[in-house]
Amino acid sequence: MPQSRKSQISLIDTPYYHCVSRCVRQSYLCGTNQLTGQSYEHRRGWVEERLLFLATVFSVDICAYAVMNNHTHVVLCVDKSMADKWDADEVLRRYHKLHKGTLLTQKFVNGDTLSQAELLTFDETVETYRKRLYDISWFMRDLNEYIARQANKEDGCTGRFWEGRFKSQALLDESAVLACMAYVDLNPIRAKMAKTPETSKHTSIKKRIHAAKNQQSQPSVLMPFVGNPREDMPKGIAYSLKDYCELVDTTGRCIRDDKAGHIDNTHSPILQRLGLDAAQWLTLTTEFEKHFCYAAGAEQMMNAFKRHTHHQRIRGMTKAKVLLKRA
Repeated sequence: MPQSRKSQISLIDTPYYHCVSRCVRQSYLCGTNQLTGQSYEHRRGWVEERLLFLATVFSVDICAYAVMNNHTHVVLCVDKSMADKWDADEVLRRYHKLHKGTLLTQKFVNGDTLSQAELLTFDETVETYRKRLYDISWFMRDLNEYIARQANKEDGCTGRFWEGRFKSQALLDESAVLACMAYVDLNPIRAKMAKTPETSKHTSIKKRIHAAKNQQSQPSVLMPFVGNPREDMPKGIAYSLKDYCELVDTTGRCIRDDKAGHIDNTHSPILQRLGLDAAQWLTLTTEFEKHFCYAAGAEQMMNAFKRHTHHQRIRGMTKAKVLLKRA
C-alpha cells in the first residue's frame, strides 16, 4: 500500500531527500522513440531549466540531479530555517513567481491598504505559502506539472504524463547523502548514455565539472561543496568538490562493462571519511534504489526515522547494517 507523503518526510531526522519521477506513458520524457523515430531530447533542457529555476524560488537546495529518458532523479536539501526568516514581502515575491496567489496577496503587493479583518486572512495565507516554499511535495509538483503541460501540448494530447506520485527517500546521514548523489550523477553511465561524468548531459556532475574546468566558482544553483568541517562552517556539503568529482569519475570507470576495475582507497579520501570500503561504495552507487525504499542511512538513524514517521517497519534495514556500517 502506498505510504502517505507525511510518513516519508521527517525534517527532524534529515533535510536531505532523493526524489524520482517516472513517466506513465510509453512515449518518452526524453530520448528517441524507437517506434516512431521522433526525438524528445530537447525536453531534457526543459526539465533541467525548470529544476534550476525552482531552486532560486524555493528554500530547497539541489545537491544532485540527472534527467533520464523516462524519469528524473534529484537529491534535495530542505532549508526550513531560511524560509522562516523571510518577511511577508519576500514570501510573496517568491511565491508569485509560480502562482497568482489570492486577491489579498495581489492587493498587498500592489501597495493597497488592508483592513484588520483582511490582515488576519492575509497573515494566514502568507504562512501557508511560506510552508509550501520549503515543502518537497510542492517543489516536485511545480516541476512535474509544468513539464507535463509542455509535453502534452507538444504531443497534442491530454491526461497524465507522470506516475501518480513521485518516489521519495530520506537520506539520514552523510554516507547515504554522498552515495545517493553519486548514484544519481552516475545514472547516464549505468544506462550507457555516456562514458564519463563530464559527458553526462543534463546532470549535476557535468555542471560542477564544467564550472571547475573553466576556473569558475561552483554553480550558484547547486548546493556547494565547502570542504572539511571547521568552525564557522558555511552552508554546504562538508567535503571537497575535487575529491567528490574524482571519486565519481573513478566509480564511473569501474561500473562500465569495458572498464571493469576497483577503487583504490588510498586515492579516495571521501571513502575513508565515510568509513566505507570500495565494495560497499560500488554497491551503493549502482544499486541504491534497489536496497532502500523510504529511507537510507545507518541502522540507528533508520530506527529513529521509523519512530518519527510511525512506520512499523522499513525496508532496507538489513542492507543498512551491511552497506552503511563503518568499515
